[in-house]
Amino acid sequence: MAPKSKFSTSRERATNPLVWCGAIICTIFTIAVILGGIVTFIGYLVIHPRVPYVSVMDAHLDHIQIYYEGILEIQVTILIRAQNGNEKTHASFSDSSYSLSLNREVVAQLVAPPFEVGKNSSVDFNYVVPSSPIPLRPDQVEDVDTGLKKDLIIFDLKGSSRVRWRIGSLGSVRYLCRLECQLRFHPLNGTYIPSRYSSKAK
Repeated sequence: MAPKSKFSTSRERATNPLVWCGAIICTIFTIAVILGGIVTFIGYLVIHPRVPYVSVMDAHLDHIQIYYEGILEIQVTILIRAQNGNEKTHASFSDSSYSLSLNREVVAQLVAPPFEVGKNSSVDFNYVVPSSPIPLRPDQVEDVDTGLKKDLIIFDLKGSSRVRWRIGSLGSVRYLCRLECQLRFHPLNGTYIPSRYSSKAK
């Protein structure tokens, strides 16, 4: 018995046009993604963006006194700097707020209105922080008294600022710039013990 011949029709051999269209679209999309990545990388190398940040530059303990009734009075001067190291774009800062506390007791709130920092520039805020009389608990009075005797008073500074800056033609970036640090002073003469504290982007 002679074997049967197998024939393929033109419909079976031809590739579905939808498959070709899908392949072409995927190829175009892949090429576009690669070109976009190359353009972004070249733009980054050309612009070399630097993240704006906030830091404590200097401080001074102007006055500190604790009364027998457990009432604390202080005055602190704090210099905070907003820095923008980009040579081709400015940065915008808003919602800037920082709390100053002593022994877990908030003694002052530092705020700033919205502001801009020019290209490769900085803006300084010199906060003079007088506090109202602050009633302390017995344990807090003891901690402050010990610090005075040791000639070392430590404040906690915590807060943040919202930052917006543009990376050339690559688009704008928004992030929360957090600052959290300890400010150490010699209360006998009010001098600040310098430390390098800068904000972190979140």
